[in-house]
Amino acid sequence: MLLRRLKFLAWLIAALVIALGGTYLFAPQWLLRANFAREAMAAHLETHSVQAGDTRWVYYEGGDGPTIVLLHGFADSKEVWLPLAKLLTPHFHLIIPDLPGWGASSRQAGANYDVDAQAARLQAFVQTLGLQRFVLVGHSLGGAIAGVYAAEHPEHVAELALVDAFGLKYTENAFAREALAGKDPFLFSDRAGFARASALAFEKPLDLPGRIVDVLIRRNQRDKAFIEQNFAQLRRPSQYLALQNRLDQLSMPVLGLWCRDDKIIDISALDSLRNGLTHASAIASSTLTGCNHMPMLERTQETAQILTGFALSH
Repeated sequence: MLLRRLKFLAWLIAALVIALGGTYLFAPQWLLRANFAREAMAAHLETHSVQAGDTRWVYYEGGDGPTIVLLHGFADSKEVWLPLAKLLTPHFHLIIPDLPGWGASSRQAGANYDVDAQAARLQAFVQTLGLQRFVLVGHSLGGAIAGVYAAEHPEHVAELALVDAFGLKYTENAFAREALAGKDPFLFSDRAGFARASALAFEKPLDLPGRIVDVLIRRNQRDKAFIEQNFAQLRRPSQYLALQNRLDQLSMPVLGLWCRDDKIIDISALDSLRNGLTHASAIASSTLTGCNHMPMLERTQETAQILTGFALSH
């Protein structure tokens, strides 16, 4: 009897190994989705969707306490916030959307998705959910959208946190020179291209299984036309200075959080932020070492501590 049970257990383990191996080889996107679902569950987040304006918004929501809305950056999705969310949901009520056009949220062919258009869509989302006052956090392109939204709708934004935010003046770096010349480093079609794009955003190379990288490559290629369109829109001065031009309209407490060695948005942007906030009721700034452009992934614990301290201090 014991021998038969051991044989059955061995066959069961072998079947699971074969199933997982087959999924990894032939359907790695399922493993990626399963991992995101696992992380969302660990962070006590649920997935919801709502029609607001021209967009079917898909978003995470969960946690208890003051509300924080988290906006992701260019060519990214809500999942980028999952490791950080696990540390925040014990203290805050989080809303984490896929911005219109990205992730699982809908995209309208031929529509405008620049900073100003996205800020207008965000207002429709806020009104549809019935949000009153909240802490608004934006990373990279999401930072520019958050800043423009806060300037135009201060009645909703109790505090504004900008994380390595786009839309500010900064010392020209290699990324800025290539972007202004029309070269889009966020497009890639093979693993080598993915590695180059990752090296631009992360201090250390990403250690991802090859078949998962292949999923990300296919996703990037699927969105190629949209990425090119949006990247071209953001090269206009009205866009790459969208936040800079509205700093004097921000009246709420503002936090600037930067990685010291950011290769995309140089840390000199933090000086532009501080110098331009002439009417903010409070100004805070923090810099992190050991990260590049993605502090929520590279320095998750420190980022959570800084955002928590800022959100609770006002």
